[in-house]
Amino acid sequence: MNTTYIIIGIIAVIAIYIVGIYNGLITLRARIKEALSGIDVQLKRRIDLIPNLVETVKGYAKHEKTVFENVTKARSQLIKAGGLEEKAAANNMLTDALKSLFAVAEAYPDLKASTNFQDLQRQLEDTEDKIAYSRQFYNANVLAYNTKIKVVPSNFIAQMFGFTEEQFFAATEEERKNVKVTF
Repeated sequence: MNTTYIIIGIIAVIAIYIVGIYNGLITLRARIKEALSGIDVQLKRRIDLIPNLVETVKGYAKHEKTVFENVTKARSQLIKAGGLEEKAAANNMLTDALKSLFAVAEAYPDLKASTNFQDLQRQLEDTEDKIAYSRQFYNANVLAYNTKIKVVPSNFIAQMFGFTEEQFFAATEEERKNVKVTF
């Protein structure tokens, strides 16, 4: 009789342990989805700011047509991007296009002094900071999840229930290059 209770107790403890690990993995996977959603929210905010910024710059620099077209094209790519890799590539394309747009703005002192332009630029910089934070938050959650599915004993449960590794939101080769500043 006592042996039966001990066996039932051991089985119950093992079952509770497995359920705990499983729930932990589910929680981490949900956090990854939340973090990715946070990146999407900030990218959407960035996308929404760009038409206003382009229109403001257009008023001052009418002959910079290719810059405006590149920004518009990059914005469209980001809107259409589906997966994580597509979003990262489109985001990098938009970042490069925006650098060109701000370079154009440097050539127009009246534009740089415009309150509307300064406000839009500040909002865009704030959004860029939030995107960077969202990426860090996402990557921290991916790290925790990927670690949990690789370490013993949770790796057995992860494998049993089909949990697979998630992808980090990584910088491209272009973003890793050193920035050259010349005067």
